[in-house]
Amino acid sequence: MAVETGIVSSVRRELGTGLRGGVVCPGERGYDSARTVFNGMIDRRPLAVVRPVDASEVVRCIGFARRHGLPLSVRGGGHSVAGSAVRDDAVMLDLSGMKGFHVDPASRTIRAEPGLTLAEFDRATQAFGQATTSGVVSTTGIAGLTLGGGLGWLNGRYGLACDNLISAEVATADGRLLRASAEQNEDLFWGIRGGGGNFGVVTSFEFQLHPVGLVLAGGLSYPLEVAPQVLRFYDEFVKAAPDALSTAASVGLSPTGEPVVSIAVCYSGPIEQGERLLSPLRKFRQPVDDGIQPMPYTMLQSARDEGYPAGRLHYWKSGWLREPTDAVIETLMLFLPQMPSSVSGIGLQQMHGVASRVAPSATAFAHRAEQYDFLILSQWSDPADTESNLEWTEALFEAMQPHMEESVYVNNLGEEGPGRIRAAYGDNYPRLAALKTSYDPDNLFRVNQNIKPS
Repeated sequence: MAVETGIVSSVRRELGTGLRGGVVCPGERGYDSARTVFNGMIDRRPLAVVRPVDASEVVRCIGFARRHGLPLSVRGGGHSVAGSAVRDDAVMLDLSGMKGFHVDPASRTIRAEPGLTLAEFDRATQAFGQATTSGVVSTTGIAGLTLGGGLGWLNGRYGLACDNLISAEVATADGRLLRASAEQNEDLFWGIRGGGGNFGVVTSFEFQLHPVGLVLAGGLSYPLEVAPQVLRFYDEFVKAAPDALSTAASVGLSPTGEPVVSIAVCYSGPIEQGERLLSPLRKFRQPVDDGIQPMPYTMLQSARDEGYPAGRLHYWKSGWLREPTDAVIETLMLFLPQMPSSVSGIGLQQMHGVASRVAPSATAFAHRAEQYDFLILSQWSDPADTESNLEWTEALFEAMQPHMEESVYVNNLGEEGPGRIRAAYGDNYPRLAALKTSYDPDNLFRVNQNIKPS
């Protein structure tokens, strides 16, 4: 306790008077709210929460953690299911106040700071009728999403979020502030596009934007008994779909508690073309609900927000799935009626088009293929229900193992051990480990899905 008290005193002395965003330590007002993240399963107590407001202050905070040999966690949006934004007895670098941005509509680019959420980012870019790929829940932060890849509704037409990264400003473990791009520090630029926060703290992102106006989007829902026919037809339909159509399928419970299978779509081309394209899907079988309609892109991006409020307890298991075979569908049909929480769900988010055609070694994100991000998204509110939800999730994930790839999308990965971390980075892991040795040989940035120096 004396050592801890000494470190906290050092935080206050060395950082407390200089950071414009402030420092919050245990016992001080606002500490509990500052250490809270999206996943209610995460209850950790950092030594201090430091809040830089610009790149120079980020560098200063990194230097403090390095000099004192302290673990350093980094918070952007705080949406990671693993809760890596906060760790016990660590310095928590909270970037959520860094929300600056500048849109250049002529060059279709944006410079964005790491504290922005998808909602804030999309509002800024849609003011000019432009957008780029991001996630599917608008309360997510842009930083962690991009560094892990960034699968979203525009991936078929424009690639992943990391594919649209033009440059980044990165604060490294040794106190440098580097520009990473295709022309400068190319190795670092390669690594931050899928390698997570292993190589430094990104203080500014520059993204390529694209014209995106109204999209044809929404969902179709069907009773569970027709799920096999719906999922088979859906898989055949989307495999032949153009890049402008991105989709997701899911099974779960309707707002009235009925088991359903749902298909969600986003067509980012001309609305009339989208109506013709989607007609076979909408007419294949009479849905319980058809909510597909022209809508602003920001409406689509926030459509799922109410289903994932902050504070619920979350436990996710994920993997890449090439196709929903009969055996996959049978497994889902077996497990869904046993799902212990009515607000959980099982999703298959499509990766295709441009995102699937990038060479696996072109960026650190290695998993380039026409496939689905299969996610068991378990969430519940009462801690007394934790055991039953964990058991159901693990059992379903185990039953799905014969049907999935060994790889996994790093942004959906919890605390699952070094084998799963290697699977998340795939064949690019050895190169990432060598890069880690160059930029962070002492593994200062280790509170993440960690790549150890080689």
